[in-house]
Amino acid sequence: MNTKIFLCKGAVQPPLLLSAAPVVALLCFLAAIIVFAGASAISDYSHIALLGASFLSVALAAFCGSLNRRGMLTGIRRSARQILPAVPMLVCIAMVSTTWMLSGVVPTLIRYGLQIINPTFFLVITCAVCGVISVLTGSSWSTIATIGVAFMGIGSVMGFSPAWIAGAVISGAYFGDKVSPLSDTTVIASSTCGVDLFTHIRYLMITAIPSMLIALIVFFVCGLYTDTTPTDEAARILGLLDSTFVISPYTLIIPAVTLTLIVLRVPTLIVLLCSSVLGLGGIFVFQPAIVEWLSSDGIPVMIGRLLWSETAFSTGVESFDSLVSTSGITGMLPTVALVLCAMLFGTAMIGTGMLSRLTHALTRKLRGRTALVGSTVASGLFLNSCTADQYLSIIIGGNMFRNAYRRIGLEPRLLSRTLEDSISVTSVIIPWNSCGVTQSAVLGVGTLTYLPYCIFNYLSPLMSLLIAVTGFRIAQTVRSASATETSEAEAVRIPIRS
Repeated sequence: MNTKIFLCKGAVQPPLLLSAAPVVALLCFLAAIIVFAGASAISDYSHIALLGASFLSVALAAFCGSLNRRGMLTGIRRSARQILPAVPMLVCIAMVSTTWMLSGVVPTLIRYGLQIINPTFFLVITCAVCGVISVLTGSSWSTIATIGVAFMGIGSVMGFSPAWIAGAVISGAYFGDKVSPLSDTTVIASSTCGVDLFTHIRYLMITAIPSMLIALIVFFVCGLYTDTTPTDEAARILGLLDSTFVISPYTLIIPAVTLTLIVLRVPTLIVLLCSSVLGLGGIFVFQPAIVEWLSSDGIPVMIGRLLWSETAFSTGVESFDSLVSTSGITGMLPTVALVLCAMLFGTAMIGTGMLSRLTHALTRKLRGRTALVGSTVASGLFLNSCTADQYLSIIIGGNMFRNAYRRIGLEPRLLSRTLEDSISVTSVIIPWNSCGVTQSAVLGVGTLTYLPYCIFNYLSPLMSLLIAVTGFRIAQTVRSASATETSEAEAVRIPIRS
């Protein structure tokens, strides 16, 4: 399919200042939330900010005459195609979290993890294991929703801050997702820029490996200086795990089957559904006491209630109750609502032509390697914020900058790498991006809370900039006349292929 994301010739373009107004308004509103209500309130008010910015962009487009039905239909098709598939996955992730906890999978992983893992190396092991699993599966979302949740429980009992644990989980998962040939973002970035997949991955290693090594060093140092001496509360939690759940190695059959399905490249939604069904069956097989406790109104009612609503434990030990209680699908509904609001904002920015106006202004006068890579990084963060979706941001970014890189003789693999460094791995640290919203809900840690500890995620774009400044392994050819004389029509009207 060939869709025009920039306004066609003859159409009215919104002025640059008006195009920037919705983005500025969104950022100012979110900054005000942080100042007056705290970073934790972002998730409560982000949907209001996104809806307000969406309305503002449509109103301004109507005011300047750039609003048209065709453009809005294109915008909603593009945003919906990329973001709506996340909704059923969010529902399935909620069911996986619930059933894996109540079937004893997560409690067993916590119990065994505490016996096996030395607390000094916990953060390093967490990051490395999540990285390996994500490389094998090609999915950061699946990695975080399964093994990442287990590491959150293990680390909490050990005494680590949830923000540090989430940072280690996310850093490892997104490193693996970034360099895996099975990853959809990796395939999209390479194909959008016309680069061979394995050429793209090898070139990614130049920035990915140093960033990951630095992240592992930071997590190791943190482990050295974190007091993880067992406390009375930790001992109580372990005792309650043993008395509340049947801790058995047989429960690990469920994650083993899940990982097998992921490695076999079964579609993510089917994997999550199968994991939910296995977890639900595991409740009946491994946890008869919990079944007896919950089934007073009948088995069908019990299944519906534990999947849909909160299942709370009241043992008197707050840390244990918060660790093992589940929120079901209802706990994920605010996240679903936020994802849909982000989709509406992306629709408004694309459909009104404001996103195209801003991106064209960013790229038309770029000259020089460092300036171009720097603008690609900045645009990646900007697109992640505007579209709230990493896939759409990669596609738009690749089409935005392809001619600019060709014009000054830079290889397309530099563009594909920079897009991955600035979009794929930073989507999770933007509170209203679909990745940031999802991982915050899954791990139970606010996006802005874990952001400072996602070492790999913010080192990647910085490493891209550093490599661009030094010119290491960046080949540059003499500019050709044909590339230099790119027509204005081509710059204004860039196709996206999907």
